[in-house]
Amino acid sequence: MSIAYNKNKAAVNDPSLQDNVVLTPPLRKMIIAVDGPAASGKGTLARKIAERLNYAYLDTGALYRAVALATLEMAGEPSRVESVMPAVDIIKRNLTTALLESPVLRKPEVSEAASKVAAIPEVRAALLDFQRDFAKNPPGDVGGAVLDGRDIGTVVCPNADVKFFVTANPEARAERRFKELLWTHPLITLERVLSDITQRDKRDSGREFAPTYPAGDAYLLDTTKLSANDVLDTAIWTLHKKFLAETGANI
Repeated sequence: MSIAYNKNKAAVNDPSLQDNVVLTPPLRKMIIAVDGPAASGKGTLARKIAERLNYAYLDTGALYRAVALATLEMAGEPSRVESVMPAVDIIKRNLTTALLESPVLRKPEVSEAASKVAAIPEVRAALLDFQRDFAKNPPGDVGGAVLDGRDIGTVVCPNADVKFFVTANPEARAERRFKELLWTHPLITLERVLSDITQRDKRDSGREFAPTYPAGDAYLLDTTKLSANDVLDTAIWTLHKKFLAETGANI
C-alpha cells in the first residue's frame, strides 16, 4: 500500500501498516479533510477515521442532498437558484443528524438533483459557514473533526491539518454504487449508474465555483483496487506520522 503527496511530494510506503496503530494525540484540535468524486470511498474512509479517533464527522454532501430533496418536494427546479434558495433556508432551520443520515437522500433522483444544486454558487456560499463552524467547533468533547465532500481541502477548510483526496476509476465507482442501490432499487442497471457518475464527474469538476480537484498538499488515495480496510490503514498511518511530527517525537 502506498500514499503520496500531490505534486510529487515524498511518498509514504510502509509494509508494517496494522489496524492497531496507536496515534499520538495532537497538541490541538485537528481538522481532517477528505475529498473525492462520487462513490470513490471518501465517505467510508472519513467515517472510519472519525470512529477510530473519536472525532466529529460531517458528510457535507448530505447537506446538498438535503437541499436537493427539499427542492424536489416543493416541485422546484434543482438547477435554478430561485427554486433552490427557499429549500436552503428550510434545511438550515431544520438541520438534524437524523436528516443527514436519512436513506432517502441516497435515491438516484436526489443524487442527480444534488449535483445540480451544488453547482449554484449562492447555495455553496449559504452552507459554507455551517461547514466551517463545524470544523472549528466540533460538537462534543472531541479532539477534532473529519469532513468529507468535494471541496473541503480547497474551499471549506483550505488550512486543514491533513487532506486526503480519494479517487478510483469510474467503472469501479459505478460498481460500488450499483451494489449499494440494488437493495432499494432492484430495477437499476450498472449502465445507468455509470452514466450518472460520469455526468456527475463532469458537473463537479467543470463547475465554475468550487470545482472538484485535489488540493496541492493533499494525499492522493486511489482506491480502485484497495479494500476499505486497506485505505483506512494507509490513512491512519499517515495521520500517525503527522501526529508524531507535531509532538516532536522521533519516528
